[in-house]
Amino acid sequence: MRSADTPPELPSDDPIGLQSFAVLLRAMNAEFNRIAQEFAHAQGLHLTDVQALIAVLDADRDQEAGPMTPGRLSTHMNLTSGATTACLDRLEKAGHIRRVRAADDRRVVHIHYAQAGREAAREYFRPLARSTDAARAQFSPDELHTIIRFLGEMNDQLSRVRR
Repeated sequence: MRSADTPPELPSDDPIGLQSFAVLLRAMNAEFNRIAQEFAHAQGLHLTDVQALIAVLDADRDQEAGPMTPGRLSTHMNLTSGATTACLDRLEKAGHIRRVRAADDRRVVHIHYAQAGREAAREYFRPLARSTDAARAQFSPDELHTIIRFLGEMNDQLSRVRR
Protein backbone atom coordinates (compact mmCIF):
# COMPACT_ATOMS: atom_id res chain seq x y z
CA MET A 1 0.00 0.00 0.00
CA ARG A 2 1.47 3.33 -1.04
CA SER A 3 1.16 6.48 1.02
CA ALA A 4 -0.49 9.62 -0.35
CA ASP A 5 2.98 11.16 -0.74
CA THR A 6 4.36 8.31 -2.84
CA PRO A 7 3.72 8.45 -6.58
CA PRO A 8 2.25 5.33 -8.15
CA GLU A 9 4.73 2.89 -9.61
CA LEU A 10 4.91 3.03 -13.37
CA PRO A 11 4.92 -0.11 -15.45
CA SER A 12 8.56 -1.06 -16.16
CA ASP A 13 7.69 -2.01 -19.74
CA ASP A 14 6.08 1.41 -20.42
CA PRO A 15 8.10 4.06 -18.52
CA ILE A 16 6.89 7.07 -20.56
CA GLY A 17 4.19 5.58 -22.74
CA LEU A 18 0.43 5.93 -22.82
CA GLN A 19 -0.18 3.67 -19.83
CA SER A 20 2.19 5.70 -17.65
CA PHE A 21 0.43 8.94 -18.59
CA ALA A 22 -2.95 7.37 -17.93
CA VAL A 23 -1.90 6.12 -14.48
CA LEU A 24 -0.43 9.47 -13.43
CA LEU A 25 -3.26 11.58 -14.85
CA ARG A 26 -5.89 9.37 -13.17
CA ALA A 27 -4.03 9.60 -9.86
CA MET A 28 -3.75 13.39 -10.11
CA ASN A 29 -7.39 13.73 -11.11
CA ALA A 30 -8.46 11.52 -8.19
CA GLU A 31 -6.47 13.67 -5.75
CA PHE A 32 -7.96 16.88 -7.16
CA ASN A 33 -11.45 15.36 -6.87
CA ARG A 34 -10.83 14.38 -3.24
CA ILE A 35 -9.62 17.88 -2.41
CA ALA A 36 -12.63 19.45 -4.19
CA GLN A 37 -15.00 17.07 -2.36
CA GLU A 38 -13.45 17.99 0.98
CA PHE A 39 -13.80 21.71 0.18
CA ALA A 40 -17.42 21.17 -0.85
CA HIS A 41 -18.14 19.35 2.41
CA ALA A 42 -16.38 22.02 4.49
CA GLN A 43 -18.45 24.73 2.78
CA GLY A 44 -21.77 22.83 2.96
CA LEU A 45 -21.85 22.51 -0.82
CA HIS A 46 -22.14 19.75 -3.40
CA LEU A 47 -19.25 18.72 -5.62
CA THR A 48 -21.24 20.08 -8.58
CA ASP A 49 -21.31 23.46 -6.82
CA VAL A 50 -17.51 23.48 -6.61
CA GLN A 51 -17.28 22.57 -10.29
CA ALA A 52 -19.61 25.49 -11.04
CA LEU A 53 -17.42 27.79 -8.93
CA ILE A 54 -14.42 26.77 -10.99
CA ALA A 55 -16.33 27.58 -14.18
CA VAL A 56 -17.30 31.00 -12.78
CA LEU A 57 -13.72 31.70 -11.69
CA ASP A 58 -12.37 30.73 -15.11
CA ALA A 59 -15.00 32.91 -16.84
CA ASP A 60 -14.07 35.88 -14.64
CA ARG A 61 -10.46 35.47 -15.86
CA ASP A 62 -11.36 35.00 -19.55
CA GLN A 63 -12.10 38.51 -20.80
CA GLU A 64 -12.88 37.28 -24.33
CA ALA A 65 -15.73 35.00 -23.22
CA GLY A 66 -17.26 37.63 -20.96
CA PRO A 67 -18.96 37.02 -17.63
CA MET A 68 -20.57 33.68 -16.87
CA THR A 69 -24.34 33.52 -17.29
CA PRO A 70 -26.75 30.87 -16.01
CA GLY A 71 -27.31 29.65 -19.57
CA ARG A 72 -23.60 29.28 -20.30
CA LEU A 73 -23.11 27.54 -16.96
CA SER A 74 -25.94 25.11 -17.75
CA THR A 75 -24.31 24.26 -21.06
CA HIS A 76 -20.82 24.03 -19.59
CA MET A 77 -21.93 21.80 -16.71
CA ASN A 78 -24.46 19.82 -18.78
CA LEU A 79 -27.19 20.66 -16.24
CA THR A 80 -30.84 21.50 -16.66
CA SER A 81 -31.83 25.10 -16.03
CA GLY A 82 -33.55 24.01 -12.80
CA ALA A 83 -30.42 22.22 -11.54
CA THR A 84 -28.31 25.25 -12.46
CA THR A 85 -30.67 27.57 -10.57
CA ALA A 86 -30.53 25.33 -7.48
CA CYS A 87 -26.73 25.25 -7.69
CA LEU A 88 -26.52 29.04 -8.03
CA ASP A 89 -28.96 29.51 -5.15
CA ARG A 90 -26.74 27.36 -2.88
CA LEU A 91 -23.60 29.20 -3.97
CA GLU A 92 -25.18 32.61 -3.47
CA LYS A 93 -26.58 31.67 -0.06
CA ALA A 94 -23.12 30.42 1.00
CA GLY A 95 -21.56 33.73 -0.14
CA HIS A 96 -19.48 32.27 -2.98
CA ILE A 97 -21.11 34.04 -5.92
CA ARG A 98 -23.09 37.15 -6.65
CA ARG A 99 -25.60 37.63 -9.42
CA VAL A 100 -25.49 40.96 -11.22
CA ARG A 101 -27.92 42.15 -13.88
CA ALA A 102 -26.25 43.40 -17.05
CA ALA A 103 -26.35 47.19 -17.35
CA ASP A 104 -27.28 47.09 -21.04
CA ASP A 105 -29.96 44.38 -20.74
CA ARG A 106 -31.55 43.87 -17.32
CA ARG A 107 -32.86 40.43 -18.42
CA VAL A 108 -29.28 39.11 -18.58
CA VAL A 109 -27.72 37.90 -15.32
CA HIS A 110 -23.96 37.73 -14.89
CA ILE A 111 -22.47 35.46 -12.25
CA HIS A 112 -19.31 36.55 -10.46
CA TYR A 113 -17.17 34.92 -7.81
CA ALA A 114 -17.86 36.89 -4.61
CA GLN A 115 -14.96 38.26 -2.57
CA ALA A 116 -15.97 36.23 0.50
CA GLY A 117 -15.95 33.09 -1.63
CA ARG A 118 -12.54 33.93 -3.04
CA GLU A 119 -11.14 34.40 0.45
CA ALA A 120 -12.62 31.11 1.69
CA ALA A 121 -11.20 29.25 -1.31
CA ARG A 122 -7.83 30.98 -1.06
CA GLU A 123 -7.51 29.99 2.60
CA TYR A 124 -8.65 26.41 2.02
CA PHE A 125 -6.49 25.82 -1.06
CA ARG A 126 -3.35 27.53 0.26
CA PRO A 127 -1.70 24.14 1.03
CA LEU A 128 -2.45 23.00 -2.54
CA ALA A 129 -0.87 26.20 -3.87
CA ARG A 130 2.22 25.56 -1.76
CA SER A 131 2.42 21.96 -3.01
CA THR A 132 2.04 23.11 -6.60
CA ASP A 133 4.80 25.66 -6.11
CA ALA A 134 7.06 23.03 -4.52
CA ALA A 135 6.46 20.71 -7.48
CA ARG A 136 7.11 23.52 -9.98
CA ALA A 137 10.40 24.33 -8.25
CA GLN A 138 11.68 20.88 -9.25
CA PHE A 139 11.63 21.80 -12.95
CA SER A 140 13.53 24.20 -15.17
CA PRO A 141 11.69 26.96 -17.03
CA ASP A 142 12.05 24.98 -20.28
CA GLU A 143 10.56 21.89 -18.65
CA LEU A 144 7.71 23.96 -17.24
CA HIS A 145 6.95 25.36 -20.71
CA THR A 146 6.77 21.78 -22.00
CA ILE A 147 4.51 20.74 -19.13
CA ILE A 148 2.22 23.73 -19.75
CA ARG A 149 2.10 22.89 -23.45
CA PHE A 150 1.26 19.27 -22.65
CA LEU A 151 -1.49 20.21 -20.16
CA GLY A 152 -2.97 22.71 -22.61
CA GLU A 153 -3.02 20.11 -25.35
CA MET A 154 -4.55 17.53 -22.98
CA ASN A 155 -7.33 19.98 -22.12
CA ASP A 156 -7.97 20.63 -25.81
CA GLN A 157 -8.08 16.90 -26.55
CA LEU A 158 -10.34 16.18 -23.58
CA SER A 159 -12.79 18.87 -24.66
CA ARG A 160 -12.93 17.24 -28.10
CA VAL A 161 -13.61 13.82 -26.56
CA ARG A 162 -16.39 15.30 -24.41
CA ARG A 163 -18.13 16.81 -27.42
